[in-house]
Amino acid sequence: MRLLLVEDDLLLAEGLASQLAKAGFSVDTAHTAREAELLGKQEDYRVCVLDLGLPDGSGLDVLRNWRANQADFPVLILTARSDWQDKVNGLKAGADDYLAKPFQSEELIARLNAIVRRSEGRVRSLITAGRFELDEHRQSLKMGDGIEHSLTGTEFRLLRCLMSQPGHVFSKEQLIEQLYSLNESPSDNVIEAYIGRLRKLVGTDTISTRRGQGYLFNDTV
Repeated sequence: MRLLLVEDDLLLAEGLASQLAKAGFSVDTAHTAREAELLGKQEDYRVCVLDLGLPDGSGLDVLRNWRANQADFPVLILTARSDWQDKVNGLKAGADDYLAKPFQSEELIARLNAIVRRSEGRVRSLITAGRFELDEHRQSLKMGDGIEHSLTGTEFRLLRCLMSQPGHVFSKEQLIEQLYSLNESPSDNVIEAYIGRLRKLVGTDTISTRRGQGYLFNDTV
């Protein structure tokens, strides 16, 4: 799941990016309002962590501009301020949640997963498709017979993308965008390799190939 982290504190951003990656997010980082606004308009993010205090502008203005340009991904704002008015202004500007500094990374990750679930119309941290159940917290897959398999970070992100929209065809380019950040350069056949590994778990027919189009998760198998 691709995430945009907007934070001007380089040390904090580096630490958060590492924790978010371990939690199953593919993280792009922006340190200025200008960079954040461009990335939010150009890239396909599932969720964003947005600091309000940026060196070249207000995070609230960035958020307002995103919403004005139909960028509708969920946004959690970070603020070092305790003034309730800042929180209200953020929510009015289109934010989905807020978190005041200092905070624990576990709470940030829990809040991010919660707003993504709401955006997908889910209430639990489990994604169910057909006879399979994907646990976001444990990053594991439960089979129809009850056996549970642990997944690597990339396997989890790929399966989460496919299972979140059963029957939807994802192109190879779309999957790469969701699995890897802008700083990563995966090889051309990396998706095929991971699809092959996942098919050993769920079966060839469960993850179908549409020639010339991409892959889909078939929840009717």
